[in-house]
Amino acid sequence: MARGMLAGPASIGVSDLGAMQLAGPWVMGPPTDREGALAVLREAVDLGITHIDTSDAYGPRVTNELIREALHPYPESLHIVTKVGATRDEQGGWPTARRPEDLRRQVHDNLTSLRLDLLDLVNLRLGNAEGPQSGSLAEAFATLVELQQQGLIRHLGVSNATEEQVTAAQSIAPIVCVQNMYNLAHRHDDKLIDRLATDGVAYVPFFPLGGFTPLQSSALSAVAARLQATQMSVALAWLLQRSPNILLIPGTSSTAHLRENIAGAGLSLSHEDLTELDDIGR
Repeated sequence: MARGMLAGPASIGVSDLGAMQLAGPWVMGPPTDREGALAVLREAVDLGITHIDTSDAYGPRVTNELIREALHPYPESLHIVTKVGATRDEQGGWPTARRPEDLRRQVHDNLTSLRLDLLDLVNLRLGNAEGPQSGSLAEAFATLVELQQQGLIRHLGVSNATEEQVTAAQSIAPIVCVQNMYNLAHRHDDKLIDRLATDGVAYVPFFPLGGFTPLQSSALSAVAARLQATQMSVALAWLLQRSPNILLIPGTSSTAHLRENIAGAGLSLSHEDLTELDDIGR
């Protein structure tokens, strides 16, 4: 199963780190505190993190360069997951870049910036900054399959995808994960998560804590107060109990926040807690 490939020690729970927040404001340029960003990456590995999610578009190139500086040569247990299909413009936008030549260039750019000969997992980013959009992924996904056959990519996944696009990708080649926006307040992929669990495919929610607009809910506050935990810890614990195929990639630029996220994964939510939280996104 994909979970076996991506997950770390079961005792940790949050075995993954999203690297997006290590770049500068709005994911552009270098971090304000470069040494602090490097410390987050090193602390993550020391704490048992085994999966770092990144993209050469973050910064652009900033997070990959930080990962390489902090962690290369990489521990054998560490899986670095990247994505292709979009670039950055000078205004901070995310223009799509899914022509075959764009994807080949992005894969090679990731290999170079991370100093790798083989990328563990490459997600094809679909849709746009507004979210998933309908449309064919056949040519773009087939291009990644070709690069996989050339020995440059080990596993494939899709990101920001509709359920129909997930099915289309699976008809072309095996995928090990789907990376979509999902959290307590955004539950649109409930049915897809359940299907993927049956298929043995990991579901990796991005913006698990709400992204640039943190989750806010009276129910979340109430459960957190009852458990004497932070709201974000409760939100992460809810995701982990939602389905066994969910892997988390909460991002942070702070070692203290990193430790808080990992601690939150150890929370056990009761049936009462889950019932109260389930009402938030419905």
